[in-house]
Formats: sequence, structure tokens, C-alpha cells
Amino acid sequence: MSAKKTQLIMNVLSLLGIVASILFFVYAWREGIFKSQEKMENFVNGFGIWGYVIFVVIQIVQVIIPIIPGGVSCLVGVLLYGPVLGFILNYLGIFIGSMMVFAIARYYGRPILNKMFSEKLIKKYDYWTTEQKYFTKMFAFAIFFPVSPDDFLCYLAGTTKMRWRTFVLIMIFCKPFSIVVYSLGLTFIYDKIQMFLGG
Repeated sequence: MSAKKTQLIMNVLSLLGIVASILFFVYAWREGIFKSQEKMENFVNGFGIWGYVIFVVIQIVQVIIPIIPGGVSCLVGVLLYGPVLGFILNYLGIFIGSMMVFAIARYYGRPILNKMFSEKLIKKYDYWTTEQKYFTKMFAFAIFFPVSPDDFLCYLAGTTKMRWRTFVLIMIFCKPFSIVVYSLGLTFIYDKIQMFLGG
């Protein structure tokens, strides 16, 4: 499959993922899932233990194939499971997904970037890779602060000479902070929107 066809499929999947997220929020809003603690617990408990498994798998998939904005899935995790369990499930899914992404990129190399991401995005960050120590520092910074496309950068890291141990340590010590910032920031925005709409 050509790079253009792969990118087209990725764009379509991303659009479908965004639409699915919007539909879920509309459904949850109408059902009052995010307004009532009891309704939220009933919704979550309806899936039993599989609810946790399904959510973690969704997080893993959205890292490997970024079809849902990462911030949205983190917000859903916190709203459904609370700040503590939501963070644990978010981190578990994102961590596993990131490990898989690094392994995929390490196996396939640069061609995987050209197939999955736009040339513009690749060029924007490619200069980071000119010197390994510089890339490691910039990568750690980007993972710590939620200001860059983490999923793409994990793929990019896999195409460099970064050691597995270095990548794992960065994900262990830096990623939790960005998840907390995403979760708290988006929860704050969500609460403000809910107050504005009279929820």
C-alpha cells in the first residue's frame, strides 16, 4: 500500500474517531452519565471487569493508530473512573501502546513514518534526530510537557539509536506528568462548559 493511501486511511480513521467521541459525549450528556455519580457508576459497572480491559485496549489502540485525540480519551478515563483509577488506566494503556509503537518503529524503520504521517509533520521534528543526545533531551521534554504529538514522537524515537532502557525510563518518569496535566486541564474545561450549559 502506498504512503498516500495509508495517510488517507489514517485521516479517515481519525475523522471517524473524532465523530465517535462526539457521539459518545452527546449520548452520555443526554443520559446524564457525566452529571450523576450514580448513573456514571451504573454505566461503568454495567461492563464489569471488562470495562477496565476495554478502556485500556482503546488507549493502546489510539496510541498505535491515533484515531482519537489522546486528551479526549484521558478525559473520558477520569470522568468514568475518577482521578486515581482513571489516571492508572490512562497511564497503563498509553504506556503499553507507546512500548508497542517504539517496537513497531524499531522493526520497520523510517518507512513507517512516511506511510503513517504527513511529510510536513516529519520535517517539523526530523531535525531533532541529527544528534542523539539532543533528541533524547527534546524527546523527554516533549513527553513531560503535553505540547507535542507524543504518538508521532514515539514512532520517531523508534527510528533513532535510542536504547530501549532510555525510552522506558522516559515513559516511566515523564509521561505521568503530561497525563495528569491533560486530565486536570480538560476536566477543568469540561466543568466550566457544564456550568455554562447549566449542568
